[in-house]
Amino acid sequence: MDSAAVDRFEAGRGRLASLAYRLLGSAADAEDIVQEAFLRWQAADRDRVEVPEAWLTKVVTHLCLDRLRSAQARHERAVGDWLPEPLLEGDAMLGPAETVEQRESVSLAVLILMERLSPAERAAYVLREAFSYPHAEIAQILDITESASQQHVHRARIRVTAERRGGQEADPASARRIVEEFLLAATSGRTERLVAMLTADATAVSDGFGLARRLLRYTTCERVASYVRAGFKPTAAKRRLAGGSAAFHLAMVNGSPAVLAVSDERVVGAVAFEVSDGKVASLLGIAAADRLARLNEAWRQHDPGAPIINAW
Repeated sequence: MDSAAVDRFEAGRGRLASLAYRLLGSAADAEDIVQEAFLRWQAADRDRVEVPEAWLTKVVTHLCLDRLRSAQARHERAVGDWLPEPLLEGDAMLGPAETVEQRESVSLAVLILMERLSPAERAAYVLREAFSYPHAEIAQILDITESASQQHVHRARIRVTAERRGGQEADPASARRIVEEFLLAATSGRTERLVAMLTADATAVSDGFGLARRLLRYTTCERVASYVRAGFKPTAAKRRLAGGSAAFHLAMVNGSPAVLAVSDERVVGAVAFEVSDGKVASLLGIAAADRLARLNEAWRQHDPGAPIINAW
């Protein structure tokens, strides 16, 4: 392959990776998809490709659709074993973030909600909301009619909007302050303080430090508060799992405030928060090492500042 063709692909690699991540919710899978697209670009008759960006977008989208439709992916997602892979603020794979729609489309909450969409609906929604493709181009990418594209996006918007909490985008600075207060309440061991900081319909989901066979779910204020209090209570067993005493840092993950547990310069756990009307509406706890691999790579190059809690 000539250098011009390589350069053309590399110029769009970041956009393709961001598209694949939004469609799959996994940075590792997104990287695999983009590499496969590169191999197809390498083997293609590029003289017959009129618009390389459109050609590559179609290839990546269909590779992602094949992955979503695979038997293994359907099984993992159906039994509730799947969670999106969190990305630290500034990660290029998060992609465009100029509009509310673009930021929403990459939030952990929306990535989870998109699991309820069909693969075609998910693809049409992402192409429209995150990358502003017109329906005519979405139709060409997905090999459907323009009216079908409109229907897919319309249905996806209805489903995602109906399940979203809070409606309006939370101010990042205010959300971080709420999360900091929540963390301090959690480590104080006072359940009543935690309950007061939760919305009436608060929920929590956890992978149980990567040890649980199924995701752990909590659906009432009292149960969420008890889970949080127990989760942030230090024990010898938890320290062994974390590789030592951890420090807690505030960070932004997929556009949402998060608490990261860091031990020996390694992120061993992440709790992402969704804030609504000044209270915590949902928590997502991720500690499985494979889900934190890319976040850890970014963390090693990140200036975290002082931790909220030095030693746990």
